[in-house]
Amino acid sequence: MARETREAPAAVARLLHHEGGTIAALGRRLAAAAPPLVVTCARGSSDHAAHYLKYLLETMLGLPVASMGPSVASVYGTRLRLRGAILVTISQSGRSPDLIAFQAAARTGGALAIALVNDTTGPVAEQADIVVPLHAGAEVSVAATKSFIASAAAAAALAAAWSGDAALTAALGALPARLEAALACDWSAAGTVLGAAPSCYMLGRGPALAIAHEAALKAKEVAGRHAEAFSLAEVMHGPLQLVAPGFPVLAFVPDDAALSANQAALARLEAVGGRVFAARPANGPAGGPGTALAVPSCGHPDLDPLGMAVAYYGMIEAVARARGLDPDRPSHLSKVTKTL
Repeated sequence: MARETREAPAAVARLLHHEGGTIAALGRRLAAAAPPLVVTCARGSSDHAAHYLKYLLETMLGLPVASMGPSVASVYGTRLRLRGAILVTISQSGRSPDLIAFQAAARTGGALAIALVNDTTGPVAEQADIVVPLHAGAEVSVAATKSFIASAAAAAALAAAWSGDAALTAALGALPARLEAALACDWSAAGTVLGAAPSCYMLGRGPALAIAHEAALKAKEVAGRHAEAFSLAEVMHGPLQLVAPGFPVLAFVPDDAALSANQAALARLEAVGGRVFAARPANGPAGGPGTALAVPSCGHPDLDPLGMAVAYYGMIEAVARARGLDPDRPSHLSKVTKTL
């Protein structure tokens, strides 16, 4: 896991080098087609990359993006009505039967199927209308790291091309170097607290919410720590009640339009006793609630969560090892999970 996390910047560089033109052309095609709806289909870390894509497309294009459960087609056999829609399937292996079945049903229902996949020899890639290889390379650790970062980078590139966002497009060019810098972050202060706590919250908003979900998953699967992910708005609607004195909270807080609202939420969590850590770009506004976990800026607020994810991976891998666990081989999990 540690080695593959360090390979993430190079994976993103390969993706942008080999597929940049393909993604740009796809973005122009989708802009001209003006689809009414985007549907995503994914599991695990790939679903978190899909969640990241959802917020980018919804905030940049005002286009509704729905995450549909693969079992709607694979188990319940529902006939899908997706004429004119876009399906984006995200997968490391592209071999899970539920993703394969859903993609087939979506195409039959009229959707254009786009696959963001690392393994282009799997059925998802073979049966898609358009394939964007992730170029992450072989990923051995059960925990997805570089494949998640590459998936999210592909999502950002697609959103930038589709929307014509020049600032995001320019920032993507420097993303590999910024991710390399994020590898050097020292978040051990948070790791010590999270490793000793039986439970914690991972929080974010907008594109950063996807990273909160990814962080919660990694806490469970590699470090054996229970973690729940919420938006910094949703946590106030009930989950706040569980925040007792010392309860750990890790928030991913880019310097975007939600910053002031996020700061207010963190102040509230701190006021009721939460042990708050806030991942923030190093060049952002100084101060704010909680203990700051600095991460180099990735050059655009929508990309900053990816640098935070890279820094988090290094921290949670170290937490797992400090607890005597093997983060590469969780006892109950396998690399390719084939669900129906």
